[in-house]
Amino acid sequence: MTSTPEKTTATTPALPRYGQMLGPEAKGILVLDEFTIDPAAARKEQHRFRDGMAAVALTMRRIAALRIVIAIVAIGNLPLFLLSSGWWIYGVSLTLVVAVHAAVTWLNRHEPRLKQRSALELHKHRESSANYRKVRDAVKYMIDTPARMNEHLYLELLAAKRVALNLAHGTVALLDTSDDAAWKVRIVRELPAAA
Repeated sequence: MTSTPEKTTATTPALPRYGQMLGPEAKGILVLDEFTIDPAAARKEQHRFRDGMAAVALTMRRIAALRIVIAIVAIGNLPLFLLSSGWWIYGVSLTLVVAVHAAVTWLNRHEPRLKQRSALELHKHRESSANYRKVRDAVKYMIDTPARMNEHLYLELLAAKRVALNLAHGTVALLDTSDDAAWKVRIVRELPAAA
């Protein structure tokens, strides 16, 4: 009978799944991902993303303001009807009720289209941006919905050059702009020191 030789395992420490350990001088910093982005494109995209987000926010505010106006007209109709006398008030009240109903029906039908139209421009910027896709792909494993990672994180990274992605795990996105030809982004995590 021949016995199969047992496999020997090296005593090297297991590498992390998403990255590699830096040297001892890094003091327990784990690099989850590292990539470069185009500085010229990032500077242009910063304005486009901000404009797109502002357009979406403006549309939402307009829809909310329209709903408030409709509610005020509907509520104001009741005292007008109760405190006035004469047959003409029935005509005015009926007109207001029909107008409010028509406005609410129109808004309910068109609100998704209005939101979609305002969000479409932002979506175009998002999908055409290679820089944005790199950042999104680098952090998608650590957030619930990659699509929500979003413009805010991307803009904060470009503005602050350091963004805490997950405070519980000490994960941070770092932007190094020392090389003006290609900015380096690192997603790093600080490992707790052994007790």
